[in-house]
Amino acid sequence: MRCACPRCGRGKLFKGFLTVKDTCDVCGLELSRHDSGDGPAVFLIFILGFLVVPVALWVSMTVEWPLWLHAIVWSIVILGLALGMLRPAKAYVVALQYRYRRNELEGGPHP
Repeated sequence: MRCACPRCGRGKLFKGFLTVKDTCDVCGLELSRHDSGDGPAVFLIFILGFLVVPVALWVSMTVEWPLWLHAIVWSIVILGLALGMLRPAKAYVVALQYRYRRNELEGGPHP
């Protein structure tokens, strides 16, 4: 959740919004080998769909908003949640890769 290096926990993981640094400034771990791909975005699509759609349906049944207002409100909610959760989700996937594929990512022998 802190978006820190998976090995030492002190170095920064990102150099931009979602760009992973090449190496950790503190411990020297080569972070460029970590590849989360589209995994975090796919996970967030499922999680946000599971959480936001029932709330949106409940709100649409209890209040009388025009459709254009629903489109604006729920677009902003989903976009805000997705952008807010994407960075920690990517850091979590990188940490999971480090935990379960440490030998591959540190350049050691394959198990």
